[in-house]
Amino acid sequence: MKEFKPQALGSLVLRLSLGVMFLAHAGQKFFVFTLPGTAAFFASLGLPGVLAYPVFAAELLGGIALLLGFRTRLVAAALLPVLIGASGAHLGNGWAFTSPHGGWEYPVFLALTDLVLVLIGGGAFALTPSRDEV
Repeated sequence: MKEFKPQALGSLVLRLSLGVMFLAHAGQKFFVFTLPGTAAFFASLGLPGVLAYPVFAAELLGGIALLLGFRTRLVAAALLPVLIGASGAHLGNGWAFTSPHGGWEYPVFLALTDLVLVLIGGGAFALTPSRDEV
């Protein structure tokens, strides 16, 4: 059996955590707010409402890919604009996410966490490990 380094296990935990978080946010958009409701929210921010649909797809498919460890660095990099956009959407609400309409601390933290995953890769049990992790 292959022995994993602590860093590979840490990356696995990070990858699984972000994958679950993205799936939870996709589920929230679909089941709670509905996609038309999410589109209306995007429009209320001055964004094109239709942008809600590719954001939902990115969160859903990206979350699944992260859970599987499929092309982790590439997927995490592709999801970074979603998190930067979420950070921008909350920027005017103050720092703390407990602020009315949520502050920017949580989405910025997630964006930085996602960036770390881009840098370190998928870690242990990734479907497609990076060359430097093999």
